[in-house]
Amino acid sequence: MILDTLKHHSFCLIRHGETVANRDGIIAGRLDVALTDFGRDQARALQRSDWPESMSLFCSPKERAKESCLLAFPGKDPELVAGLVERDWGIFEGRPLAELPTRELQPEAGEAWQDFLDRVGNALVYCCAAADGAIPIMVCHSGVVRAARILTGQPTVGSRAPNAKPILFRWTGDHHAEESFHP
Repeated sequence: MILDTLKHHSFCLIRHGETVANRDGIIAGRLDVALTDFGRDQARALQRSDWPESMSLFCSPKERAKESCLLAFPGKDPELVAGLVERDWGIFEGRPLAELPTRELQPEAGEAWQDFLDRVGNALVYCCAAADGAIPIMVCHSGVVRAARILTGQPTVGSRAPNAKPILFRWTGDHHAEESFHP
């Protein structure tokens, strides 16, 4: 159903800049973790891109995403969308990435994979509709990118999205193609 709703919409996802959790190999999930200086530089580097004039900016309300968004798009006022928040990994948050359970298992005190997919799917649909014909640019999290891959019909979640690299989910007429976005 979400795939059908997303048909005919292209959108861009940008994972926030590097955080201390990324650097240290820690599961962040819903934790508010700070950007590193390198992560701030990554976000600022996005300013040099030639972004389309017709774009709408959306952002996860987590501090790492908001700061990345404000550094990348100074003077712009993104709409905060709660559905773009990272998956809740429950008791695993703050632990080493090596302890991350498989996606299909619901972490204790955390969010089930299907619930996460539904939440992200609804957020993507909302942002595409709210963009009203403009390209929706969403600053979010790695898990959101992985969910978007499944929601747009890709066979796997793929690899972890790089920090601060725009990824375009382009509607080709019969499917979504994921590609680097070079505005």
